[in-house]
Amino acid sequence: MLHFAMFQPLPGFRDFFPERCAKRNHIFRLWTQTARSFNFQQYDIPTLEPLELFTQKSGEEIVGQLFNFTDKGGREVALRPELTPSLARMIGSQANSLKRPVKWFNIAENFRYEKQQKGRLRSHYQLNCDVFGEPGVGADAEVIATAVGCLQVFGLSGADFVVRLSDRNLWLHFLESQGKTGDDAMAVLGVVDKMERLPREAVIEKLEPLFGNKAESFLQQAQSLIAIRSLDELKQFFEGLELATELKQTVDERLGQWSSLLDWLEGLGVTDVLRIDLGIVRGLAYYTGFVFEVFEKGDDGQLTGRALCGGGRYDHLVKKLGYPDMPAVGFGMGDVTLTDLLESKGLLPDFIIAPEIYLVVGGDHERKIALHDAQRLRALGYSVEYPLKNQSFGKQFKLAGQSGARFALIYGEEEVKQHQVKVRDLQTGQEMPIMSVYLVDALGQFFAEGIPAHEPEGADPSKL
Repeated sequence: MLHFAMFQPLPGFRDFFPERCAKRNHIFRLWTQTARSFNFQQYDIPTLEPLELFTQKSGEEIVGQLFNFTDKGGREVALRPELTPSLARMIGSQANSLKRPVKWFNIAENFRYEKQQKGRLRSHYQLNCDVFGEPGVGADAEVIATAVGCLQVFGLSGADFVVRLSDRNLWLHFLESQGKTGDDAMAVLGVVDKMERLPREAVIEKLEPLFGNKAESFLQQAQSLIAIRSLDELKQFFEGLELATELKQTVDERLGQWSSLLDWLEGLGVTDVLRIDLGIVRGLAYYTGFVFEVFEKGDDGQLTGRALCGGGRYDHLVKKLGYPDMPAVGFGMGDVTLTDLLESKGLLPDFIIAPEIYLVVGGDHERKIALHDAQRLRALGYSVEYPLKNQSFGKQFKLAGQSGARFALIYGEEEVKQHQVKVRDLQTGQEMPIMSVYLVDALGQFFAEGIPAHEPEGADPSKL
């Protein structure tokens, strides 16, 4: 006895049936619309890249998170887990010829072999928007405003999300004042990145190898820095530290850049969803300056712990890959958590996948005329459907009603003899015969205004 397997998608991957695909494409469409409104230009990259491209950026430890293999040419390759390394490769290869600033965006599928959890799958789609070649805070502001716009376009507001803005530079300056630089400073930031998800005892345990018996004292200072919510408080915090003259000057310059960035963001109208929050450091080592993450809010106004997007400065990545140095800032926004949020808020429409016009056809002779009209209408942008086999008029009218089409075009023997098409409004039942030569013009008017209650003499749409 034969047994046939019932195949399912691989763990962490999704099927997109037409209704779900329509919702996904709606998200893509509004993302694209927003990115283009900020004059980002679309690009694309290969799905498969050299494995070394990702290990060069993130270290060998990332291999455990990748779908990687040796191809038939003996090359070590991987499905892309993110777009940034590939983008840096592209930008770097043309660095000397690109007009700056470079503002590019992409929507693509990414792959990570990791534990599945709510909002995190092994395959997801992500919007990336990046600016290259501009070191000033205007580029940071542009990226943050674009991210906010890509959420607001769906009807989301400050009641639904908050942008948590932070700065790795200030963290490194603070850690330098505590005697931690280089790898030690990066190790501390790695702990800070996990602080929200760990109990206090576990955080202290991770800090003790770096601070010894001063781990508790450092944690208290770090928590004071994380609790700051205004630029004035930031200034007061650093004024309270004992800083060497050169470090104090560096900190003052950085706080001046903070002031400038906040002015840009105020001008762009996004400060109502913005929060200074040094609890965000972005764990990846390649970030170099301002960083941010956008978090979902619950109905009580508190953060849910679910990030909708994140990004920041990564000024040295292009150079790290062997190309000319070029400053960069960008963000990524995934479709999984955003879709969950939009559905929970009732902001993701239910799409009716339907033709605009359904053809009801008599015999073989009438079918030739109908198919000719179908192609004319499709060339003009209409969606047209018809049965693919001979059926009774009753069955076809039933199918036309079920299809969701607005109008049925009826090609019976009498209509074709008189060079006419009968147009029926499937919402109201109103009908009108139209001379075939006037069909296109009549349909344009009918879609805009409906079929008139009374047929004009000659059924000439120029007289409607």
